[in-house]
Amino acid sequence: MRVTFLGHACFIVESAAGRVIFDPFLSGNDQASVGPDQVEVEAVLLTHGHGDHVGDAVSIARRTQAPVVAVYELATLLGWRGVDARAQHIGGACDYPFGRVKFTHATHGTGYVDEANQTITYCGGAAGILYTAAGRTVYHLGDTGLTADLELVGRRHRIDVALLPIGDHFTMGPDDAAEAVRLIRPRIAVPCHYDTFPAIRQDPAAFAAAVGDAAEVRLLAPGDSLEC
Repeated sequence: MRVTFLGHACFIVESAAGRVIFDPFLSGNDQASVGPDQVEVEAVLLTHGHGDHVGDAVSIARRTQAPVVAVYELATLLGWRGVDARAQHIGGACDYPFGRVKFTHATHGTGYVDEANQTITYCGGAAGILYTAAGRTVYHLGDTGLTADLELVGRRHRIDVALLPIGDHFTMGPDDAAEAVRLIRPRIAVPCHYDTFPAIRQDPAAFAAAVGDAAEVRLLAPGDSLEC
């Protein structure tokens, strides 16, 4: 399995089962290593309904005919926009040709913000996603604060790669994210959701130091990949 960081909280995961993309915030993201028109995937997986995670999901799904997998409310909203939306929810798992998807609880808000009309559309709960394919499991924690629920996830699932937000301000900071690593016990930990905006500037080396020997920390620049 290959995991490629595209910037912010966006990753492509490739395996014998296919290619999936998490949280494709590419347009309007100066950190992104590719544009949405360069993405070819079998599925789009979304952790929650904020714009810096839904991003280009609709345009990618329409162009590639890939399904979008999200919690029920967000999937319903995107289905109304003409995509093949597959609804799940917290605790539920489904098997697809491209792999197994299970949603976990994340401590965060969610909602589609329409600044022009000053409205916010409810998009269901925020989530993390356990994605399993070809005998490997990647856990994208989404946007979350530190919660004891993570220990249960680590106890119930063998996690090969954890993708963790470290930006602070809106999510865990480096110290809390390091504690999350100790709770979920992945083989490899990859920090994300930092440096995209001034409010979430962080030193990923501080996260790596805080993790210590609890996991192998891989610091990926946009465009970098790891094999697991």
